[in-house]
Amino acid sequence: MSAQIESSIDPHAHASGESDVDQQTIFDRLVIFVSSVTGWLFPILMLAITAQVVMRKLGHNQAWLDDAQWWMYGFSMTVGFSYAITTQSHVRVDILHQNFSAPKKAKIEVFGLGWLLLPFLIIMADVLFHYGWASFVAGEGSSSANGLHKLYLLKLSLPALFVLAILASMSMMRRHLMVFASARLWTFLLGMFPAAWFMAERASFYILWWAIRATNSEIEVRRISNEPIIAHTIWYGLIIVLVAIIVSFGLSRRASKG
Repeated sequence: MSAQIESSIDPHAHASGESDVDQQTIFDRLVIFVSSVTGWLFPILMLAITAQVVMRKLGHNQAWLDDAQWWMYGFSMTVGFSYAITTQSHVRVDILHQNFSAPKKAKIEVFGLGWLLLPFLIIMADVLFHYGWASFVAGEGSSSANGLHKLYLLKLSLPALFVLAILASMSMMRRHLMVFASARLWTFLLGMFPAAWFMAERASFYILWWAIRATNSEIEVRRISNEPIIAHTIWYGLIIVLVAIIVSFGLSRRASKG
């Protein structure tokens, strides 16, 4: 898979807005690969819109074609968000930023990606997973009789696409971090501290939730979240991240002295 992704990118043909190709990781190449494939949805979307307009004028409206347009548009635009992060092709307001030194720019990018964007992306991935799963359990379909009736497929793709954006953001944050600091685990965790804390909290929550369900078959599913041990997962997450930072920092100091 990695060979296929890497071979799909010509290192000498940079896309619009794409930069630092030689520094791109496998996650960056994955985002670009998925974006390149998804980009073919746009000409298909244009044909679908044109066909629907003509058919509607002729009195043959097709609800499934309306649904397909929303599916293609929603999927491709969400993938495009990840592509813009990886290639730094998103719109900027660089009145002040463009005059800063490279290290200062990198610090601003790390703060923006690690402390502002990543927490939002992780929260959305978590929320959208439950959103998509509820749609799957309900077998949600189109509101139209002749529409696309497996709407849960689109909704289940949303958390996966936000995970793609998370990978893009973490990879880009690492590239900016390396401009002014060493690429160590503790510097990486500090660069995305709120996001790392939330990820550790969520991991603690789900591990404990499934452990309780597996060991207590009589408990109601709705009551598991109210168990006392789960009520403090926010502090478990903080402890996990702080311990990881301290241990990584200690190992880095030992390695530098050695």
